[in-house]
Amino acid sequence: MPYVEVGDGEPLLFVHGSLCDYRYWQPQVAGLSKRYRCVAVSLTHYWPATDSAADQPFSWSSHADEVAEFIARFGAGPAHVVGHSRGGCVAYHFARRHPEHVRTLTLADPGGPLQIAGRPPASLPETVNALRAKAAQLIEGGDVEAGLQLFVDSVSRPGFWAMSTPGFRRMATDNAHTLARQFRDPLPAYVPEDATDVRCPVLLIDGEKSPDMFRRTVTALQGWLPDARRETVRGASHGMNLAHPSAFNRYVDEFIQTVNAR
Repeated sequence: MPYVEVGDGEPLLFVHGSLCDYRYWQPQVAGLSKRYRCVAVSLTHYWPATDSAADQPFSWSSHADEVAEFIARFGAGPAHVVGHSRGGCVAYHFARRHPEHVRTLTLADPGGPLQIAGRPPASLPETVNALRAKAAQLIEGGDVEAGLQLFVDSVSRPGFWAMSTPGFRRMATDNAHTLARQFRDPLPAYVPEDATDVRCPVLLIDGEKSPDMFRRTVTALQGWLPDARRETVRGASHGMNLAHPSAFNRYVDEFIQTVNAR
């Protein structure tokens, strides 16, 4: 797994979401490396290692175990782990399966459907699936820009792609090849029974303007997790750590320092 590392202190590991890689966390690595040993990884198949073997599965489950193996090989002991969007789901299941490798867990707008008791099995609405299929079709057909705009605007808010920085667009374009493979590997639903497996303190972060599906998930996890606190980044949507990095970094730092002071 390619990674960048800056700073000294307790290890603070960042796990990116869809269309991203370790570059996504530049504002966090720059701001928090004054106190922590910040490490941002690129999961298998993502830039810059886009030449992964064709028979190597693209799987949220494999990525969750990959994070644990990375921390074990890194040799710095249990880490404070931060995951965003799809990476939030990966980090959540990593923490469930490998509690010995995680000190604290921060989930920012974690991705995946939410299972509500007494309702049919959770899945994404057909309108969302149709939109994602169209985005993948555009990308695979060569109209990468249109496909990325359709997908990114759907998980943030209309117009987000047009307002994105050149760096974000370049990163998403470098990872556009992962989108169709991601859709063939849907994220699992969040259920109360799984939440009991997360034994570490958890910080939940959402954006004030994040799509409702993310905010509902954060609200549910806040009630299910035994040791959780919640923060909302005002004026921000799904990319809250990029839109308001100082607020995001402050919430992460205050959370870790509070846990350490216990």
